[in-house]
Amino acid sequence: MEYLKAFLVGGLICVVGQLLIDKTKITAGRVLVIFVVVGCILGGIGIYGRLVDFAGAGALVPLPGFGYLLTKGVGEEIARSGVAGIISGGIKATATGITAAVLFGLAASVFFNPKAKL
Repeated sequence: MEYLKAFLVGGLICVVGQLLIDKTKITAGRVLVIFVVVGCILGGIGIYGRLVDFAGAGALVPLPGFGYLLTKGVGEEIARSGVAGIISGGIKATATGITAAVLFGLAASVFFNPKAKL
């Protein structure tokens, strides 16, 4: 049941993103930014945490989950070390995801010979 919930929630998030790209004039990059900001906002007011409790990785893996982790990390670090946590909390909480993105991007560029779109 856990896998089904993760699949449905993650899939629904992806469907919303694809609909925004296909049915509006919003660019894919802006949709990504919107998703991260929405994750931050919903995480900050406590809604996204409940979704993560329900769907697990289905809510954490997509971009709103990244925004949620940023907000959560900042909140925890502020509680631990004060105002300096505003800067360090989000980076500590998302360092693994950022590192993975950089490394996978590097690997893809080495193996697949990327070309710039003109």
